[in-house]
Amino acid sequence: MLPTYLTTHNKIFINKLRSLLSAVSSCDSLLHCQAIHALVIKSHYINDGFLGDRLVSLYAKLGFENHAYKLFDEIPEKDLVSWNSLISGFYKRGNLAFCLDAFQRMRHEAKLKHNEVTILSLISVCTVNGALFEGRCFHGFVVKNGYMCEVKVANALINMYGKLGMLDLACNLFNSMQVWRNLVSWNSIIAVHAQNGFSNEVMGLFNSMRRVGVKPDQATMVALLHGCTELGIAKQARVVHAYVLKYGFEAEMLVLTSLMSLYAKSGQLNDAKVVFRELQDPDAVAWTSILASYAMHGCGSEAIKLFENMVDSGICPDHVTFTHLLSACSHAGFVSEGKKYFEDMPRVYGVHPRIDHYSCMVDLLGRAGLLEDAFGLIRSMPMEPNAGVWGALLGACRIHNNVELGKEAAENLFLLDSGDHRNYIMLSNIFSASGKWIDASKIRSLMKERNLVGNSGYSLIEHENVVYRFLVGDQSHPNSDMIYEKLEEIIRKIHEAGLVRQTEFILHDVEEEVKVDMINKHSEKLALAFGLLVTNTSLPITIIKNLRICGDCHSVMKLVSLIEKRTIIVRDPKRFHHFSNGICSCKDYW
Repeated sequence: MLPTYLTTHNKIFINKLRSLLSAVSSCDSLLHCQAIHALVIKSHYINDGFLGDRLVSLYAKLGFENHAYKLFDEIPEKDLVSWNSLISGFYKRGNLAFCLDAFQRMRHEAKLKHNEVTILSLISVCTVNGALFEGRCFHGFVVKNGYMCEVKVANALINMYGKLGMLDLACNLFNSMQVWRNLVSWNSIIAVHAQNGFSNEVMGLFNSMRRVGVKPDQATMVALLHGCTELGIAKQARVVHAYVLKYGFEAEMLVLTSLMSLYAKSGQLNDAKVVFRELQDPDAVAWTSILASYAMHGCGSEAIKLFENMVDSGICPDHVTFTHLLSACSHAGFVSEGKKYFEDMPRVYGVHPRIDHYSCMVDLLGRAGLLEDAFGLIRSMPMEPNAGVWGALLGACRIHNNVELGKEAAENLFLLDSGDHRNYIMLSNIFSASGKWIDASKIRSLMKERNLVGNSGYSLIEHENVVYRFLVGDQSHPNSDMIYEKLEEIIRKIHEAGLVRQTEFILHDVEEEVKVDMINKHSEKLALAFGLLVTNTSLPITIIKNLRICGDCHSVMKLVSLIEKRTIIVRDPKRFHHFSNGICSCKDYW
């Protein structure tokens, strides 16, 4: 509160200072903060609680902890609000150590009792720092001091445990607060399930929330969309779209942008386009989202046209936009176009290339077989190449079977992260594809020595709201016999059509017959056989693969789409393949 004896002039001056402090709070500049500080001192109002607290919090938030502490100690009356401002400033900077130090000083030196605001800052700083031990300590502190009845504190703990991968603890907390859960509680538990990859549970939680009469808000819908996106089921995308309309979120840009992403990752690019066309004045995020959708579906020409329309509409592209644009060029093999946009970024659009853009360019050049150019670009980079850059080169070496450059890329990856099993597998596959079985065996042995285990390949397919998972040679499905009978029928038909099997994708030193048997049992072929058995012939068969589809499976999918007159959609970690009438949308460039 301002003193009553202040003149109108002084009140106006103080209000101006407060407005100025609010403005510079978002500025990452020590000089601005010091200038305001000097102005406050000069005006003799440094003892004004609001101004002093805001300055302390600002110094702390900008990372100038010593300045914050010095000013804080100069304030004559340090009440709980002042201490909370100090702790909050450290939290916003993510500085766990200073938060803990300030909390201990507040308790032991100032002899002040904490409140809900103090506890929320402390839990939040543990969350952003991944400090599970400290977070659990504060959980105990919360219970001991009777804060578990405060719904905001319980919600913060749910969020903390969820983001730190302790989903069981988050669920236990959520289940223990049945009487006084609020919308934020539901949003938190839905979001942490989505973040931890438990997509199947997300829709169930959303329906439970609705049944108890809690109406969703924008945050609920975004969390729901995110969870469903990871699952990639087209039918579910339409269900969520219906909820978006039912609850009146059809004008919310963030919700609709997430809905576009859900449709695109469910293989429904046309539906994503429809959502985008219905947007009123789409912002940069919406334009970038639909551009990313084109990129993942391999629609290079459409992505470029969309980018030009975006610029013509007066929307300024940012670094994320260019990442997706360059990715689209890479997947489509548009080398000259990709080079042009990479050069135009700083010159025309004022966006200086970041590490992700260099990674895209290495991928673009490498996919096109320009491996030496890609390696030269890496050596000319103004920053140190990261795992993404070297990984792009290693992947290109696998495609074009360049052993020497592949070894160079892999060695750099081992130096950056010796614990990533994917790099060892990729190098081993390069050796195997070149017939260097001894070298491949050495890499596999090195993986065993370092206790590195690769991910097993699997394929997912949805039928009647159930997601089925197939592994290589899987026989766990109740109708496994029928699936294998259908698979044998498919194999017979493709042999009769004259398809030459690409057994070079079986990277094991075994007889040809064994290779054919192994490649016939790839997970995506089993999922395909299941899809042909159970899905309506008018609907596409959509398969989600956790690893890159192999060349033989790609050829089989093309031919089956022609023989069976079915549309087949395969989503792997990099992109979508749409097979129809014997042709793939990637035009065999992936």
